[in-house]
Amino acid sequence: MNDRRRPAVFLDRDGTLIDDPGYLADPAHVRLIPDVTSALRRLADQGYARIVITNQSGIGRGLYTTADFLAVEAEMERQLALDGATIDAVYHCPHLPTEGCACRKPGTLLHETAVTEHQVDPGASWCIGDRAGDITAASAIGARAILVLTGEGRHHAEMAAALGIPVVADLRAAVDHIVDHHST
Repeated sequence: MNDRRRPAVFLDRDGTLIDDPGYLADPAHVRLIPDVTSALRRLADQGYARIVITNQSGIGRGLYTTADFLAVEAEMERQLALDGATIDAVYHCPHLPTEGCACRKPGTLLHETAVTEHQVDPGASWCIGDRAGDITAASAIGARAILVLTGEGRHHAEMAAALGIPVVADLRAAVDHIVDHHST
């Protein structure tokens, strides 16, 4: 059964794949970060599952609904598809940071669910994001991490570097790093 497991890249959404205006609820405001589509296509070509794991406390705060979140997701996926890019799955945590749930990053419940549902090999996988929670979850599931400087990344770069986590400009540079460090 292990021979069917594949590597994945667990991607944060806001600030990593799309611009983060804060509590994004309107699909009309979805803006892909430059080079995201080519990076996602390259991951697909290399055999990586592309799985989005995103904290969405705006739902728990009552700032937008799950339907609003899904509309934003659909628009992001529509824009990705225009340039031939896809993602395999999206998992989101709707809870407030104070709720102490296991699914809110750096919690790993969503990662663990994705590992099971998509037959992922965590040891061959990566977590990419622009915040501390995006990358610290990686060690808990046995994956490696990369911090991108898009979004809020500049505020977390020192912490990531101190932990020995690579810090790169954007998703394209993160994918270059992954491909360069792919086990052969």
